[in-house]
Amino acid sequence: MSHPGLIVAAYGKRYNVELPDGRILSCVTRGKKVDNAAGDRVTVTLTANNEGVIEKTAERTTLLYRSNAYKSKVLAANVTQILIVLATQPSFYEDLLNRCLVAAEAAGIRAVILLNKCDLPNPQALQKLEQYAALGYLTLQLNARQSVEVLKPLLAGHTSVLVGQSGMGKSTIINSLLPEARSKTQEISTTLDSGKHTTTATHLYHLDQDSAIIDSPGLQEFGLYHINETELEYAFVEFRPFIGHCKFNNCTHTHEPDCAILKAVQAGSIPPERLQIFQQIRSENSVQVYG
Repeated sequence: MSHPGLIVAAYGKRYNVELPDGRILSCVTRGKKVDNAAGDRVTVTLTANNEGVIEKTAERTTLLYRSNAYKSKVLAANVTQILIVLATQPSFYEDLLNRCLVAAEAAGIRAVILLNKCDLPNPQALQKLEQYAALGYLTLQLNARQSVEVLKPLLAGHTSVLVGQSGMGKSTIINSLLPEARSKTQEISTTLDSGKHTTTATHLYHLDQDSAIIDSPGLQEFGLYHINETELEYAFVEFRPFIGHCKFNNCTHTHEPDCAILKAVQAGSIPPERLQIFQQIRSENSVQVYG
């Protein structure tokens, strides 16, 4: 007999699926293809009391994933916003921030930038945050160890996913929002014999009936090989007013005369650092784009 369910944890090739009655099943997929993620709506067939097989995945509204030249990694499905967690200390990796923003724009997911550990002064981090606020991104400062109250209104009515480097405070945010979440997750993992996978697991937690948050493992890199050049251009929000106004239709925005993007950089409308990361991602993807 088949049952509808929601993937609430992804442990590599095994998933925890929550049924409408609240039961949690440890599930696998049929065949070798494994591309499900926390947030997926699925249909499962029970094979034992606490086990099942995922038979079908419902059409997704959004899909957040990263990729390199050889494989892709699905991070979360059906999310409405991505919370990119940075910290004043340790210093955050700005290249990763930009890649997360590009992935969010390409997937049609709202991006919010959270600067955590704001009790530790770092004027440079605050200055960088202002640059992204100027691009139109919602930014928020907090100290998750003291309070996450300022974050709660942003989560209401959304399925959010937390992404960022290790050490930025994602787990602290989850523990502050849901003090019992970690212990419950550990109990379920032990029951389903999946506890050994928790360090690389992605978990979905219900905040209320209409809101959920997904905690993903710490990232050190974020490949974007699945994004073509047109998508990449539009993923840089400040490029959009100038796209289509270059002299050449196949302009690479590197050296061409009458390049609208280069002129915008010179005029101060586009930060040069953003053009640099665009060129870097474009170069990485060039084999796929033109090959």
